[in-house]
Amino acid sequence: MAELSHVYGDFADPEAVGVTPFDIGEINKTMAGLAWQDQGEPDGSDAGQQRNYPVPLAELLGVVQAGAGKRELRQLIGRARLDQPVLVDIATASQMVRPYSWLLNHVGDDGTKLTAADHLPPAHVEAAMTELGLGEEWIGKGNRENQTLPVLHLRESASAMGLLRKRHGTLLLSSPARKLRGDPVALWWHLAKRMPPTSRDTCEAQAGLILLLALAAETADDPDVITARLLGMIGWVNADGTELTELGANHASWDTKTVLRRVGALSDDGPRRSVVTPTAEGVAFARAALRTWH
Repeated sequence: MAELSHVYGDFADPEAVGVTPFDIGEINKTMAGLAWQDQGEPDGSDAGQQRNYPVPLAELLGVVQAGAGKRELRQLIGRARLDQPVLVDIATASQMVRPYSWLLNHVGDDGTKLTAADHLPPAHVEAAMTELGLGEEWIGKGNRENQTLPVLHLRESASAMGLLRKRHGTLLLSSPARKLRGDPVALWWHLAKRMPPTSRDTCEAQAGLILLLALAAETADDPDVITARLLGMIGWVNADGTELTELGANHASWDTKTVLRRVGALSDDGPRRSVVTPTAEGVAFARAALRTWH
């Protein structure tokens, strides 16, 4: 240690100097994504854009106002490895889409008569809670859909993803759903292609897109923090004019998270956890969503 004191200076403490660990896996991941990173112009504009990004990502780049935000988006896109194929096996797909498969099979070819308030009948709600193991996610009797949010969100997301429709007070399978019921891999891809779920709210759609990108990039930062920061660079603020926080980003991306949680793409313990992290299967699902736009 005496030899190092001359290099660092007489008053330096070499033991207090931190080192950066060498992670070859992290470096390879970054290098693999460079082909999808757009260098742009020095001022952060898109004048130098040459890469063929998926349309929603290109549109997102176009609305981010700050050069730093554009650079961050390009870095996330590069790390998401969207130039590489996504593969899913039958076992993984079956496990992930099980809640939606169950719902489609439960509705069946003849459909399910809804209550006067357009909710699933209590017996169906109870069956979903029991057979899908949703009891740990919710408290209460679990027999009224409007008071049992895991079941309500499952049905609403299935409708938003084009799997269910209502007609004369009856819940029916859509035409695509009839073909997808017995094919878990095809159902998995159907769900991925329709992420983020259909929304008329531009902020929610952009929040879902940013969340998917953060998950696909396997960033070490909290995806909600990234989402809040980039939404702010687009120009979104709270109703009172204050800056968006991760809580606001969580609210904006709620519909996207609902589907991700239901297919087991997130490793958090539920909506009350503050930090969202993807499972390995969730990373693949997010990448598939970003690669295939419908």
